[in-house]
Amino acid sequence: MPHFAANLTLMYGEHAFPERFAAARADGFDAVECLFPYAWPAKELAVRLKDLGLRQVLFNAPPGDWERGERGLAALPGRRDAFRRSFLEQALPYATTLSCPRLHVMAGLAPPNHDPAALRACYLDNLAWAAAQAAPLGMDILIEPINPRDMPGYLLNRQAEAHEIVEAVGVPNLKVQMDLYHCQIVEGDLAMRLRQYLPGGRVGHLQVAGVPERHEPDEGEVNYPYLFDLIDQLGYSGFIGCEYRPQAGTSQGLGWLRS
Repeated sequence: MPHFAANLTLMYGEHAFPERFAAARADGFDAVECLFPYAWPAKELAVRLKDLGLRQVLFNAPPGDWERGERGLAALPGRRDAFRRSFLEQALPYATTLSCPRLHVMAGLAPPNHDPAALRACYLDNLAWAAAQAAPLGMDILIEPINPRDMPGYLLNRQAEAHEIVEAVGVPNLKVQMDLYHCQIVEGDLAMRLRQYLPGGRVGHLQVAGVPERHEPDEGEVNYPYLFDLIDQLGYSGFIGCEYRPQAGTSQGLGWLRS
């Protein structure tokens, strides 16, 4: 049986964020993830996790100025210092306090008139640097292909691109975050993608959502029960993040999980 983690940014929106931990625990989750925890004191979140018997298994490193449209900094040469400073001053301290073993590092959006070679060189350099900072703490750095419909201009869209980058950097704690929602929209053929990439050990985290509306996994075009069985058969022992937007109340929509 796959091990599921509730995404507290998208799920349980009927509660204030700090109350979502208890709501997830009440529904049987023992692991959670989120996009960005930085608006809340790390120590307070750590207390909630400990008191509820929850594990924080993933969150994102700071993406830059989200409100002004930034979607990551790692591949942007002009934002190198900001990326490294926020990684050291925010991402790693939060991950340490929350005992979180994985950090997703966002690449960013392609700037106007960009030089692809310069962006790639910056991306690889920053990923190698971030992985080196995280390794002594036992943390993995993840990169995620994101579909261009939801995030136009994002610099990483396809699984093969992500795996090629991981191979090029060549460190064991840099891995791919494989979101089957994004993968279905961009590439499809999910079963074959799972068969191709899971056995190599370079997928550090999976995520799911219904396609195309990003609701519960039992809504839409993807046969997730089949894929969950396949994931088990392939021996994947990591977490599957439930990164979807519930159609109504989160708890009422968990029939797919209870079944």
